[in-house]
Amino acid sequence: MPRSSGKRLVIVADGALHIPFAMLPDPTIGPGKPEQPLIVGREVVSLPSASALAIQRAELAGRPPAPKLLAVLADPVFDRQDTRFAKPSAEPDSPAAQLINGDNARRLEHIARPVKDSKSGVITHRLVIPRLPYTRQEADSLLALAPKTESLRALDFSANRATALNPELSQYRYVHFATHGILNSERPGLSALVLSLIDEQGKQQDGFLRANDIYNLKLPAELVVLSACQTGLGKEVRGEGLVGLTRGFMYAGAARVVVSLWSVNDRATADLMAAFYQKMLRQGERPAAALRAAQVEMWKQKQWHSPFYWAAFTLQGEWR
Repeated sequence: MPRSSGKRLVIVADGALHIPFAMLPDPTIGPGKPEQPLIVGREVVSLPSASALAIQRAELAGRPPAPKLLAVLADPVFDRQDTRFAKPSAEPDSPAAQLINGDNARRLEHIARPVKDSKSGVITHRLVIPRLPYTRQEADSLLALAPKTESLRALDFSANRATALNPELSQYRYVHFATHGILNSERPGLSALVLSLIDEQGKQQDGFLRANDIYNLKLPAELVVLSACQTGLGKEVRGEGLVGLTRGFMYAGAARVVVSLWSVNDRATADLMAAFYQKMLRQGERPAAALRAAQVEMWKQKQWHSPFYWAAFTLQGEWR
């Protein structure tokens, strides 16, 4: 990598270069000094293509900010066995097990688990998408930073597809999803965020917010954060970069999107996001600078020092 003393590194990746540049060793560090990742000395921002920024800035020029501050959709209910469901079901097949036979079948394998029968101890064929307990902590941390009159708290059963598709979501400057993500690199329109798969009555519902759905949204947010696994990946289209969830939200009007490059740790992500939003909403930092500062803060902690815990997340789009 060529040496650079600038404060920002803008990446237009192609092919095998879709990698976490933030974690690469800083080449400007002299001999005999401890290595440090690039993110310590500069912001790292990604763009889908060389022309994307100019086009995006032209489209965003003069656009008024959304009137409300923050919408959080997090900690959905995936299964009738969830303790939040008033009448736990003993049925052998869950919504997740039935939906797993659909378009996203293989994509669910990395988040769905076989279940052991509580009475017999036998592992059954039923598959359950596990709850992510720290997404609740994450949501509470973020919502504590925003006035109730300017925020949307869509947790539990309310973290559903209908909420995500509601035009009301366009009223928020920051839109945050904390849940499981599904990657479909062959059919990127089927890449999805997993929201509540059952309603409060236990009725099955479509809980997949697919990239195809997102392209049809009008979401003029300053920032959309996809706090889930592999949300920054997609199908490689030569000259256009990766096509998937990121492209969908930018097409819908988001000025910038924060996404992940691999399966992330639940607890570490909650800590990272809390620091990220603290720096934006309380300290007034721009998203690119706030993400960098939060990642450096994680890197300095012994518990989260490994890039695995913080380097997955990257900002795509406008850095100003």
